Amino acid sequence: MPCHPARARELLRKGRAVVARQIPFVIRLKNRARGESAVDGVQLRIDPGSKGTGLALTDEKPETDEHGGTITVRRGLISVELLHRGEQIRACMQQRAGYRHRRRAANCRYRAPRSRNRTVPAGWLPPSLRHRVDTTLSLANRLCRYAPVTEIHMEHAGFDTRPTSNGTLAGSDARAHLRIKWNNACAYCDITGVPLNIEHLTPRSRGGSSRISNLVLACVPCSKAKGTKPVETFLAHRPDRLARILEQVEAPLRDAAAMNATYRQLSDALGAFGIPMQAWSARLTKTNRGAMQLGKTHTLDALSIGPLDHENGDAIVRFPGQVLVARATGRGSYARTTPDRYGFPRLRRASTGLRTVREVGRHVDGPCLRPGQGAAQPCDADGQVQRLLPESGAPATGRRVRLQHPPESPASASRKSS
Repeated sequence: MPCHPARARELLRKGRAVVARQIPFVIRLKNRARGESAVDGVQLRIDPGSKGTGLALTDEKPETDEHGGTITVRRGLISVELLHRGEQIRACMQQRAGYRHRRRAANCRYRAPRSRNRTVPAGWLPPSLRHRVDTTLSLANRLCRYAPVTEIHMEHAGFDTRPTSNGTLAGSDARAHLRIKWNNACAYCDITGVPLNIEHLTPRSRGGSSRISNLVLACVPCSKAKGTKPVETFLAHRPDRLARILEQVEAPLRDAAAMNATYRQLSDALGAFGIPMQAWSARLTKTNRGAMQLGKTHTLDALSIGPLDHENGDAIVRFPGQVLVARATGRGSYARTTPDRYGFPRLRRASTGLRTVREVGRHVDGPCLRPGQGAAQPCDADGQVQRLLPESGAPATGRRVRLQHPPESPASASRKSS
């Protein structure tokens, strides 16, 4: 059961508890078992998101107000913000696909495309979406082990993308719709009567989609001048034109699609914990957050999930002073060969078993080198410079190596000639 930090320090000082985990800080009582303890349960509230998820442990207790009525107060005990790496996984998958496409095109130029009759198992999710479900479940399971969680409350994060998407007009294609929308003129220079290309405001190489709101008509010179630059960079010197174009742009639906795809699997997996779970609408969360005058963060949204009768006096009376931020970092790279910035493999040179160091002014059994005339001296595996025999120049250890003498300077050559 979560307790005050002063109480935790007292239990540790008296030897009644030991530290079970550092982050988050968890202690375990030594002189009491769970069956011998009677504690009130806490609630786990989860606010799932596309880029981050908020989790909060709360407790609700009835109290008596100044008028003698009974109200419910909610106290925040622990707040955790989980940062996902779905975008990084998606970028790595696209990079791997590019490497494979290049290898296949180089080795088999006229290879036929692969058939699209492949099937996926039920409940399959792409790696970037599966990561969001797995990391949220892992952190929720950890909190359920550390605290006596009796209820799980989760926000129903479902989005209807149809009202937010202005697809093509019925009975027309994308080019015809764009011609009507931009009056058969270039969106960048307003020229008419010339061939117009379909241009992406946010390029595909920078994560842009092919939605109608991300497409404009552009003449050939403007399209070549823009290239793969974002529209904000291309029209930075023309703010009026940029503002008019950005009015047509809508928010991408990638985050909404990710939430719609992962909500059902996340709720089913949380229900498998054996703890009662309830889902609440986002409208109720927004109402509670507005009534308590809270900011828009994942952790505060998690505290606001669930019903609160504000007219009766129910309120959130305590908020965690510190928020634990957990960032998903992955398990490293699974690539067999790490490529360089151009996509080519990094080749490792074979080791010869000998290392060379640059010695300056070191005396060996031979001619002495002046400072600045460093020569590469042979070394063994332990880094010790091998001593050379003065007659043959071979190392005293018996292993023959090739020595490279430093080039003579012009001053020394002139002295010898004179």
